[in-house]
Amino acid sequence: MISWKLTAISYKVDSNRPYLEPRYASSIMNPSPVHAVRLNLYKYSLSLPLLRFIFIPKFPFSSSSLSFSLFHLLPRIQNPNNIVNVNLICSNLKQHNSNLAFLHTELRELLPHLGTQEVSRVLLRCQSDFSTALSFFNWVKNDLGLRPSAQNYCIVVHTLAWSRKFSQAMKFLCELVELVKDDLPSEEVFKNLVLCTEDCNWDPVVFDMLVKAYLRMGRVREGLRSLRKILKVGFVPTVIASNCLLNGLLKLNCTDRCWEVYEQMERFRIAPNLYTFNILTHVLCKDGDPGKVNKFLEKMEEEGFDSDIVTYNSLISSDCRKGRLDDAFYLYKIMYRRGVVPDLVSFTALMNGLCKEGRVREAHQLFHRMVHRGLTSDIVTYNTLIHGYCKEGKMQESRSLLHDMIWKRISPDSFTCWVLVEGYGKEGKLLSALNLVVEIQRFGVSIPPDIYCYLIVALCQEN
Repeated sequence: MISWKLTAISYKVDSNRPYLEPRYASSIMNPSPVHAVRLNLYKYSLSLPLLRFIFIPKFPFSSSSLSFSLFHLLPRIQNPNNIVNVNLICSNLKQHNSNLAFLHTELRELLPHLGTQEVSRVLLRCQSDFSTALSFFNWVKNDLGLRPSAQNYCIVVHTLAWSRKFSQAMKFLCELVELVKDDLPSEEVFKNLVLCTEDCNWDPVVFDMLVKAYLRMGRVREGLRSLRKILKVGFVPTVIASNCLLNGLLKLNCTDRCWEVYEQMERFRIAPNLYTFNILTHVLCKDGDPGKVNKFLEKMEEEGFDSDIVTYNSLISSDCRKGRLDDAFYLYKIMYRRGVVPDLVSFTALMNGLCKEGRVREAHQLFHRMVHRGLTSDIVTYNTLIHGYCKEGKMQESRSLLHDMIWKRISPDSFTCWVLVEGYGKEGKLLSALNLVVEIQRFGVSIPPDIYCYLIVALCQEN
């Protein structure tokens, strides 16, 4: 029968010897001679002095059994057993990278002890071989069901970016951004990315990708906050990331924030390109101040950038929306002089401006001029003219354009149907509207339910 004793264990390190010498005090339950056992702890240190009470069996024991029983007193990251686990996992990964099922069998006893810290250490060991690191990460996440930490994700992102696998890195970065939003609100993606640079091979493009990831997930304001943090710690994003952010802010109509980003670009000497100036030209057009637009265009030319088709289309569309058709057609003429050929967007914007002014015939003439120049019209072009004729009550011309577009295999959309049915309704020609619906259905066009509701109400009111 084995008797047990409660023993006080004190630890003392002798600086002249690379081992730990536990000195056993006298037993409380059954006094016995003091035993001294030398326990080799390799090179791992303890925070000393340390006092613990444990139950140990009262019989002779070996140093190895005592070693196994005392290792659990060490902090997790200093436990030699855990170090061995990581070495064993890395060794098996190199041998059986293509057969993770075999790896699962080999490491079955170690898997319950596998945590996010061990995952990080394995990933760091594998960072020179991105395919091994990626296989291990996916295995842990998908097969073992272990939820990776933000640090695990960041190590994988850095590893993939360093290996020039940018699309895969972006995928995991977007996944991390969503994970932090839903499950890990206390962890910050940017902070973890910066901390991981101390141990990982890394490429500054990762911080560009972070801004793009937020924009891809539709979180523009968080992308702006990330840009501020990137600049604050001394990293300089590329003009591509800055342009993506400018475009995202423009879509949200945050024009003030656009100029803030542009000022930061100038301050940190991020050289703008033509795309930058085109976005900012669009911003100025939304503000509606022609003087500011002209000054900015002059500055753009001083920087060595000539206006391209995008610049002119932004200016023409802005002038047409604001009823400045003379200015719009002046730009249209300037385009030819500067060797910039108007495209479908240019002509459609001008036709839309003419139709708003009630000059539908002129718009139709411009349409024919566009076709003669070799440009192919689309649904937007036809809808612009059909809408213009319907507003003037010229349903025969509208119907003719409908037949023309169907003959050119351009399928009418819900807007086309609405404009024509409503046009006939305003003229009191509900029978013609019903016939039109039947005709459009023959071409396989789906009629919106709202059109049927409109026709039912109109027919009831007429009767």
